Amino acid sequence: MANDVYVVGTDMIKFGRFPERSVPELGAQAALMALDDCGLTIQDMQAVYSGNLYEASAGVGQRILREIGQTGVPVVNCANACATGATAFREGWMAIKAGVYDIVLCVGTEQMGAGLLGGAGGGKGIPTEGLLGSGTMPSVFAHVGLEHTRKYGTTFEQFAKVSVKNHHHSTLNPKAMYQKETPLEEVMGAEMISYPNTKLMCSVNVDGSAAAVLCSEKKARELGLMGRAVKVRGSALTSDPYTSRNIAMMDFNAVTRLAAKTAYEMAGLGPDDVDLVELHDCFATAELVHYENLGLCKDGEAGRMIDSGATQLGGKIPVNVSGGLLSKGHPLGATGIANIYEVTTHLRGEAGGRQVEGARIGLTHVVGAGSACAVHILEKA
Repeated sequence: MANDVYVVGTDMIKFGRFPERSVPELGAQAALMALDDCGLTIQDMQAVYSGNLYEASAGVGQRILREIGQTGVPVVNCANACATGATAFREGWMAIKAGVYDIVLCVGTEQMGAGLLGGAGGGKGIPTEGLLGSGTMPSVFAHVGLEHTRKYGTTFEQFAKVSVKNHHHSTLNPKAMYQKETPLEEVMGAEMISYPNTKLMCSVNVDGSAAAVLCSEKKARELGLMGRAVKVRGSALTSDPYTSRNIAMMDFNAVTRLAAKTAYEMAGLGPDDVDLVELHDCFATAELVHYENLGLCKDGEAGRMIDSGATQLGGKIPVNVSGGLLSKGHPLGATGIANIYEVTTHLRGEAGGRQVEGARIGLTHVVGAGSACAVHILEKA
């Protein structure tokens, strides 16, 4: 294939809260770790793609280079809701695919602190999309869950099981913000934020960064990096397609289905070929809905899927073995690349205690309100 693109280096910092550090410092740390992972330096990079949301107009990519070496290369700063990091990654992939560069660095970083994620910057007054309840993210994803319940009878307990699973997975991931078991009773009995999502069913706002070095096949062979290289077999980015629907509810389904379809077609694969998935579990309700959106099960079967244990480590299709956003944490601009890091680590066979045995194909998914969805399919080289 002309210009196949590979991840040759990737890493992420342990997610947490770092009020004493700046956004460029966090990004620089992940960038250096990813460069170390493939034994290269910033001097080897031909371009830098930086993803960050909260300081989107503040030249984060250039400020990262002030920390690790100002080489004069092009820097592209991306902001695209929760798909920010994945968008930066995809821009790097596209540049190599087009033959413009042979090797680039992609970094995602965010400093969020604690508290509720607001819907800032979306304009004033009553939204044209209509209004049902509150526009805060916990409420939006409560709607998403209850709509699934209305249609398919999905239970509070089934949603809660998502948190039990992902918190269990996080105990095997030293880079996750939280590494705690949360039994079902604890999840269901936690403080109710917006039914059916309790506090333990909401993702964690954290500070974090992740980075990836992308390379053309020709360059990867030249540098002797094919041994641990992971091929980007499919990359899709979508916005909301127009659908005739209940306009009082945000739609995270159509945009995800379109991205998944596009990525599967590009990769020449289907959901049955995938060995592990990192998907956007911003709330427990979201994970179940995305099982269906990504084709992991048929519509209406997500509740049964979580009950069956198919999506836990050791199951048929492990989902969010990293601990997911629910316990690894969700630093908006970094999440898309952190997902790439997780899947790449499994495809390399380097995930330690949480390794998905024999993983050859992995899928990453992020979707942000507004809306933007990115799906990447990665393959062991």
